[in-house]
Amino acid sequence: MLACLFISRVALSASMIFFFILTIFHKSLFQQFKQFGGNIFLICISLLFFIPLISGLWSTNLQEWIEVVRIKLPLLLFPVAFAGSWTLTEKQWKTVAAFFLMLIFLGCCWSLGQYFQNFKGVQEGYLKAKVLNTPLENDHIRFSWLVAVGIICCILLKEKVQQKAAQIILLGLVIFYACYLHVLAARMGLLCFYVFVLIYAIWAVLKKVNVKRLFLFIGFGLLPLLAWLSLPTFQNRIKYIVYDLSNVRAGVYQSGSNDGARLLSMQAGWDVLQQYPLGTGAGDLKFRINEWYNTYVPNLSHGERFLPCNEWLIYGGFAGWIGILLLSVTLLVPFVRPVKHDIIFWHSLNAIVVFSFLFDMSIEAQFGVFIYSAIVLWWWKWLNKQSTHE
Repeated sequence: MLACLFISRVALSASMIFFFILTIFHKSLFQQFKQFGGNIFLICISLLFFIPLISGLWSTNLQEWIEVVRIKLPLLLFPVAFAGSWTLTEKQWKTVAAFFLMLIFLGCCWSLGQYFQNFKGVQEGYLKAKVLNTPLENDHIRFSWLVAVGIICCILLKEKVQQKAAQIILLGLVIFYACYLHVLAARMGLLCFYVFVLIYAIWAVLKKVNVKRLFLFIGFGLLPLLAWLSLPTFQNRIKYIVYDLSNVRAGVYQSGSNDGARLLSMQAGWDVLQQYPLGTGAGDLKFRINEWYNTYVPNLSHGERFLPCNEWLIYGGFAGWIGILLLSVTLLVPFVRPVKHDIIFWHSLNAIVVFSFLFDMSIEAQFGVFIYSAIVLWWWKWLNKQSTHE
């Protein structure tokens, strides 16, 4: 599945179906459903599927509702699949993590290769809301988020391996991924990276861990300054953000605007929520949002009319304030019911999940649904694994 994420949507869908089949066709299937029903964490993730599913009762556009439900189906299938008693050995989990890191490394190298082929053109594009080409069909938001997860995974894996050479390689990957995020200059990945740095630094101070490790993370705090002094893509990205935000403050919307389009979408979502406190239903949300654009920004092209770039507003559009409450509970549960091992990394992963939900439509497309459900559940299974003596 991780490999297919970088290959094609069809391959990804096929691999997810195959994975689900492998995890449910056994004689203890009833026990697996019982374990799923008795686990609040798994049930909460499945709520993210059931909310739009049930909202079909008050959706008039059934075709759009079916499409939304189809996209979100992994949010039900994956929790059921991971509820099984199957597990991997610690060595196998480490192998999965290493393979995941290799895929991200290759993706970063491919992306940088695009930059090396056209330095000037890429740098000029950063002044016009364009960024480097990335894997995942050029979805730089979700790929940058994956790179941030890769950094957390590197440090987690470094804690689990004993070989000095492996630790050096993992540390090198952390530095490489951090540098790549500043070259790419996609805000989602960068901000998630610094959310993790802040969390880990606070934990390091409280736990009085290795001082050298703490200084390393403090050093990461200097990266924005170094990036501003040395990376044209980072400089141009900052210049564009300042320009875009100045238009937003002045109430001026420019075609192709990044921040402007996001804020407009959030305003649309908030106004629709005020008008429909019980939700419009998953099938009608897109129509109601487009209706808002027709009323307030009629000249905006359809290609720049987004669903709210905030998952709370999207689930509020599906099911009103109840949808917002259930989404909040779902994202809170992992912090209240943590895993058995490496809790700081688990909290860090879920913290950047929450951050991405605040500023993006994180689970409204195939890639986002897979990345969220597969990675969170993979880590839940891995970090809950019983030790050998247990």
